[in-house]
Amino acid sequence: MGSFKFEQHPAMYFADFVLYPLAIAGGSAVLIWHARGSAGALLAAAVLGFLAWSLVEYALHRFILHGLRPFKNWHETHHERPFALIGSSTPVSMAAFAVLVFWPLSAAAGPWIALAATLGMTAGYLLYVVVHHATHHWKARPGSWMLARKRDHARHHRPGAEGWYGVTTPFWDHVFGTDESAGKS
Repeated sequence: MGSFKFEQHPAMYFADFVLYPLAIAGGSAVLIWHARGSAGALLAAAVLGFLAWSLVEYALHRFILHGLRPFKNWHETHHERPFALIGSSTPVSMAAFAVLVFWPLSAAAGPWIALAATLGMTAGYLLYVVVHHATHHWKARPGSWMLARKRDHARHHRPGAEGWYGVTTPFWDHVFGTDESAGKS
């Protein structure tokens, strides 16, 4: 895998499951404590950030992880070994949220709106991390939302499949027609 690898030690792999909830709780506490006068705007920013994550998730998966080298090569390892603990490290993903989301939003809309939107987006990312892990490692109840996510993700992992890029939702696959390209079954 070379000097940069996505396969993680279990402690590093599961750090997202601990550190993101702590960061979201801490950031929310800061917002509640310091930005009391604009609760509606902050809540709206958080909800928009959460919803925006689903499009970012889809775009990253489709265009970066399946289209751009070296990311495509790294992601192919996940397809070859779907039960391995493969993913980006928590420090890398947190730094990406700080640099690519919080910092530009802070310059454009101020630190409180930026923090709220970033918290919403990181909550979406946390949902993605949990759902993606679950699609590979957990059982799902018949008829459940999680079973639908597992089925769609299994369609994505079929050899030669080109579709079903959404992990937490099939919404963007429906919008962009990539639910059909993987074949429905």
